[in-house]
Amino acid sequence: MTTAELNPLPSRSVFLGVDVGTGSARAGLFDENGKLLGSSSSPIQIWKDGDCVEQSSTDIWHAVCAAVKSACSLANVSELEVKGIGFAATCSLVAVDAEGSPVTVSWSGDSRRNIIVWMDHRAVQHAERINSFNSPVLQYCGGGVSPEMEPPKLLWVKENLKESWSMVYKWMDLSDWLSYRATGDDTRSLCTTVCKWTYLGHAHMHQMGEKASRDMEACGWDDEFWEEIGLGDLVDGHHAKIGRSVAFPGHPLGNGLTASAAKELGLLAGTPVGTSLIDAHAGGVGVMESKSDSDSLTKDSDVDTLCSRMVLVCGTSTCHMAVSREKLFIPGVWGPFWSAMVPEYWLTEGGQSATGALLDHIIENHVASPRLANRAASQKVSVFELLKNILKTMAEDTSSPFIAALTSDMHILPDFHGNRSPVADPNSKGVIFGMTLDTSEKQLALLYLATIQGIAYGTRHIVEHCNAHGHKIDTLLACGGLSKNPLFIQEHADIVGCPIILPRESESVLLGAAILGAVACKNYPSLHDAMKALNAAGQVVHPSSDPKIKKYHDAKYRIFRDLYEQQLSHRSTIAEALA
Repeated sequence: MTTAELNPLPSRSVFLGVDVGTGSARAGLFDENGKLLGSSSSPIQIWKDGDCVEQSSTDIWHAVCAAVKSACSLANVSELEVKGIGFAATCSLVAVDAEGSPVTVSWSGDSRRNIIVWMDHRAVQHAERINSFNSPVLQYCGGGVSPEMEPPKLLWVKENLKESWSMVYKWMDLSDWLSYRATGDDTRSLCTTVCKWTYLGHAHMHQMGEKASRDMEACGWDDEFWEEIGLGDLVDGHHAKIGRSVAFPGHPLGNGLTASAAKELGLLAGTPVGTSLIDAHAGGVGVMESKSDSDSLTKDSDVDTLCSRMVLVCGTSTCHMAVSREKLFIPGVWGPFWSAMVPEYWLTEGGQSATGALLDHIIENHVASPRLANRAASQKVSVFELLKNILKTMAEDTSSPFIAALTSDMHILPDFHGNRSPVADPNSKGVIFGMTLDTSEKQLALLYLATIQGIAYGTRHIVEHCNAHGHKIDTLLACGGLSKNPLFIQEHADIVGCPIILPRESESVLLGAAILGAVACKNYPSLHDAMKALNAAGQVVHPSSDPKIKKYHDAKYRIFRDLYEQQLSHRSTIAEALA
């Protein structure tokens, strides 16, 4: 017996979620209550050279297989118990030839390097050129494509790596490539195509109730857009290279796991695989229906609750996800994307390109960093925990009214990798205001706190901007690595002025991916039903009730906004001088 269908039903149903982030592939197994049974991760290779950031799909698949086998072993889950699988990944661009082998996207010519990573900024000028055409599709991504989306990257490859361009048989988002590698089915997700490729998902509104919607022909491509920007060859063969068919996230692909993929993963051939999600969107699916006790009392309906929330998926970067029943056009914020996360809802997606990455950068490049790391290791605590303790002591020693006030002389604009939203300026630069000759651990602790605050002011800017354009966000949910940092979460609650719900299970992106598998194996009638069954709230972090803290952050927020305006003014002053 080689397929999942032929085996007798075991005592429990387990759902497997796989998430490929920037630095690792992770696998998690969840039961029918959404409880994590076990997880494992495996590192993946990354090449960075200036604006170019690349990975290898071969290396990633090996890491996925290792993580899945390890998670099953740790959780003591047999292949018979795994009822469905879902994949989530960063929105990186994968190039493969007709045999499915990697095609290089690297100046180096290294054939392993066939992925342009999401954070790669080689195509800034190509994004500007695409935006200059003012195509109608651009209104569905905040008014313009970002260099982190796929069309600018594709244009870069066509113009700079002609041999690779002619060899590529399929261009795929990484999460679509993973499900293709697992099932042999080339159907693309509405999540990836709509959010990163300018696909117009609302072309499928009338197909919402159809049973065969997983085989939907891709009718949402705007051929004129591709012709206009110089990529008309991607329209050929009914868009064969970029996606001939699309499906709602969670729809079952092909005949489930192929025999070869099943063997590599240590699972059963035929195990259902759900159409994939981008990692941040999987985080949204993993937390968005987490209900706190007060929710059920204050909101009129489930729709009201869902549409008053924003999910922060905070890891290397932060994505800000909110849904609405109506389509809302918000300048500088991606979307509205129809059914790209929760079916039948429009998605608004804000973001900050470097958050966890920025905190690491600030800490690791400080002269006190090695001393701090050694002290943290000897005390058996994380560097973040140690920095928080240093800040506590500093507040006591200086009789500071509250910890946040320690940064009264230090202000940070966190745009070290540009501004994704809401000003949508990839050329924006980071600013640190208030430096001295001090190189102590205490000074690093202040920098760390001011950076967290700068990131939180950026989130406040996004929330205010979305609410000014029709959203009614009054509650945040947080998941991802940074959500496990209490100082990061409390500063966000105080600065944005909203309660923050943390999920019961800390691995929300893995849960979101596993939910795709639960839908694919027909355990739930819809993605939304699965979310309601498997999402669960944990701790709720409330904003401080101290009016002095609010007044302080309001003042710092004005300075934060001013730092960007000053940068624009400085930019034009220098441009005039060099003209």
